[in-house]
Amino acid sequence: MEITVDDARAIVEPLYDGMNRLGTLNIEALLDQCMTPDFQTCANEGECIGVSELIGRWKNTAKTVPDLSWSIRDVMVSGNKIIVRGEARGTPVDTFRGLAPTGRSFRIMSIDIHTVRDGKIAQTYHIENWEGALRQLKGG
Repeated sequence: MEITVDDARAIVEPLYDGMNRLGTLNIEALLDQCMTPDFQTCANEGECIGVSELIGRWKNTAKTVPDLSWSIRDVMVSGNKIIVRGEARGTPVDTFRGLAPTGRSFRIMSIDIHTVRDGKIAQTYHIENWEGALRQLKGG
């Protein structure tokens, strides 16, 4: 089955909406809805983790950056891959990536490549500009 851009949005929007409500959301239920049981997410350095570790990271992020918002700026489809250009914003209230809170906010771009299987996300490769976020938080 070919994935249309509308299909793609329907598949990924609950995930991005969930990232905007990490502190008030049942993260486990969201991931069960959106992702396959064997889901893997792979970051900038090539480290891949599964759902249980992702849940822990998201719960920590909810405490550290409670106002995190993640917007979908563009969606593209190639075969069974959904490419999302996103934007994240937030203001850390606790140590974030080794930096004590400064009261400043960040705004960064992200690129996510989601592989879809049976209508759910099976794997995600993602890259975010966290160095840019740290520069903004330091005021530089």
